[in-house]
Amino acid sequence: MNITVVPASLDRIRLWRDMHRFEMHCQITHDSIHERPGWTQEYVLAIDDVPVGYGSLAIDGPWKGKPTLYEAYVVPSHRLRLLDIYRRLLEVSGAEHIEVQSNDVLATVMLHAFVPHATSEAILFHDRYVTSLAPVGATYREATESEVPDVPGALRKYRGVVEYEGQAAANGGVMFHYNRPFGDIYMEVAEPFRRKGLGSFVVQELKRICYENGHVPAARCNPDNIASQRTLQKAGFVPCGHILTGAVRR
Repeated sequence: MNITVVPASLDRIRLWRDMHRFEMHCQITHDSIHERPGWTQEYVLAIDDVPVGYGSLAIDGPWKGKPTLYEAYVVPSHRLRLLDIYRRLLEVSGAEHIEVQSNDVLATVMLHAFVPHATSEAILFHDRYVTSLAPVGATYREATESEVPDVPGALRKYRGVVEYEGQAAANGGVMFHYNRPFGDIYMEVAEPFRRKGLGSFVVQELKRICYENGHVPAARCNPDNIASQRTLQKAGFVPCGHILTGAVRR
């Protein structure tokens, strides 16, 4: 058995990426970096000259100076050789770190096989409950042009503001840097208005807007940010995974 790992263009791996997305069936947080020129190096994986999948190495942006294997896919019929394929991918790519989503089961197995110490950089959330939060004195509206001058008019519906007793108290939005149909929700509450349920109210309304426009809401936050975790859960989000990262064993 001869395992080969050959540098390739993004177009060369595009159909395997579709298969990977289909199997994941969730938000893939690093999906968009494939499309950023110079940020990644793609590889075709083959056994006895038969292509069986791909691997992706992040080499720029936050990963500049620490090449990081962040995505790999092997077709089911060749997963008996998964460990050997992944080992060869690490050797050829020169990856120094591995970064995965823990809800990518195969990638997480590979992470723990080759990384002695992994840490969580973010907790991932998916939507599981419909809420009906209505804080007294709070109203939700779309952000105005002056509030988000860099956002095109057609996208302003994905930027929201909560007013509390006539004052702008919280804001949030939906980002689409990930695989469709998923949108990533973020929010912020001004200091004087915290602990009033306004953050969860923003998230709830942004979830609604996602669904009304053909998107699926998702979210993530720092593992140390207890307040954000509680805000997301109060709005119906449930933890579903972690972004795990660690240095490759040498």
